[in-house]
Amino acid sequence: MQMTTAAVQDITEEDVIAFLKAKKDFFHDHPELLDTLSAPGQKQGRGVVDFQQALVERLKADKSTAHRIQKELIETFRANMNNQNRIQTAVLVVLEAETFEEFIETITQDFPVLLDVDTVNVVIEATSKEVPFINQSGIRFARQGFVKQWLNTGDALLQSNINGHEDIFGPGAGLVKSHALLRLEISQNTPAGIIAFGSRNPEAFQPDQAIDQIGFLAQVVERCFRIWLDVTV
Repeated sequence: MQMTTAAVQDITEEDVIAFLKAKKDFFHDHPELLDTLSAPGQKQGRGVVDFQQALVERLKADKSTAHRIQKELIETFRANMNNQNRIQTAVLVVLEAETFEEFIETITQDFPVLLDVDTVNVVIEATSKEVPFINQSGIRFARQGFVKQWLNTGDALLQSNINGHEDIFGPGAGLVKSHALLRLEISQNTPAGIIAFGSRNPEAFQPDQAIDQIGFLAQVVERCFRIWLDVTV
């Protein structure tokens, strides 16, 4: 509703003062209005601070910071939702595998597309490639102690700005500039293993990233291995 000229003229200075006293956060919520106001100047001698101008600048900075933080939170939320959707889709696809061969193909061929990475590999420790039930194309084999070498006693290792290791990524190692390595604990009677996610984006995986979502996917893969190999923990 537009106010008439007469209605505006009826508003007195006392009305404005009373309103601003009642709405103490008014200029905090609308700092842009301060640019349109004319305020009495102050002589500024050496070492004298213009508190009025400082307050105006602080209000502007606070609002700009709030907008930036809000934008960052929204972008982070969208990225997390996108990652969550990718992980959920990968879980559903791997659960639909009808054979052990298809299960491995899903991990090594479908996961890269579903998760928007360049390569996914499963590495199993072995003294030879004759590992019971796991002699399957798509699985890489490494010497004993390999998992401890990379993960020590941890469950995961995320690194950025690296060169991919051939023992992990094979011929695709040259593409890998960041990776996430997660421990696979299939059972006490099967060799130690790693599921490795590699990306050509050097910042795709970083040491300070949370691993709850990709860690959940690794746990699903572990359980699927146990089902297909008919082993218990």
